[in-house]
Amino acid sequence: MWAAPFLAQGSEAQSLEVRLREKIAGFPGTVSLYARNLDTGREVGIDPDRRVRTASTIKLPIACALAAEVEAKRARWDERLVIRAQDKVSGSGVLADFSDGETVSLRDARTMMIIVSDNTATNLILDRISADRVNDFLQSLGLTQTRSMRKIRGDGTQLKPAEGWSREGEKPESKRFGIGASTSREMVRLLEMLEQGKVVNASASKELLTILERQQYKDGIGRFSGEWRVASKSGSLDALRSDVGIVYTPHGRIAIAITIDDMPDIDYSPDNTGLKLINELSKMLIAELR
Repeated sequence: MWAAPFLAQGSEAQSLEVRLREKIAGFPGTVSLYARNLDTGREVGIDPDRRVRTASTIKLPIACALAAEVEAKRARWDERLVIRAQDKVSGSGVLADFSDGETVSLRDARTMMIIVSDNTATNLILDRISADRVNDFLQSLGLTQTRSMRKIRGDGTQLKPAEGWSREGEKPESKRFGIGASTSREMVRLLEMLEQGKVVNASASKELLTILERQQYKDGIGRFSGEWRVASKSGSLDALRSDVGIVYTPHGRIAIAITIDDMPDIDYSPDNTGLKLINELSKMLIAELR
């Protein structure tokens, strides 16, 4: 396992960074993480600027870009999207099981893209606004490493040809990222801007954060969620597990982004070692970033 250090503020941050590195020492995979207490400013990271595969965590930036399109009146939440046979992709979600020709509102597609990580809903949204529009929006926020590369092909049971490429995704060096790329630091920055109402207006930001709280895949950051509110979006793909979110604690709002990749075993169970490590690292970050 290789993880370059990033020291935050003072001896306390250095001590936390050392303990985090001790925790991941010997883990069979690569770890990138960044976390920040949005109220106190305390932060820590391990390789936070390394560009990584996002898997389904890219659906958070897509949801933010979609909200901006609605705010700019280039889209409407009550639009109806038609679910055609060719639109359906395997993997997470429920829309692939809907009858051909059924419709779903843009708002409901957004909700399903987040709470059940619906792959078909994601592709319908990308067809509506385009991956390039998503990336232009991210660039306008100053996020230069976070990009939507293409539509989702499905899982290993039914892979479709890759399509819906963005300009960034068409670059040969981008193909290794799959559907999206980002860094842990940029994901936390996006969460921070969303919490501050700087991504879209305050009402739309609050609505999206509420949807993130209803996200049903809580095996990483949200594994302990009975104690505090958690607004998060997770991702899983072959040897990768990732999670990004805000934990609302009495000592501050802790924004966390963790990506674990290159694990030797493919395991989609809740007991995946990467998911367990994400949870353990999250607990350390929440306890220490005061």
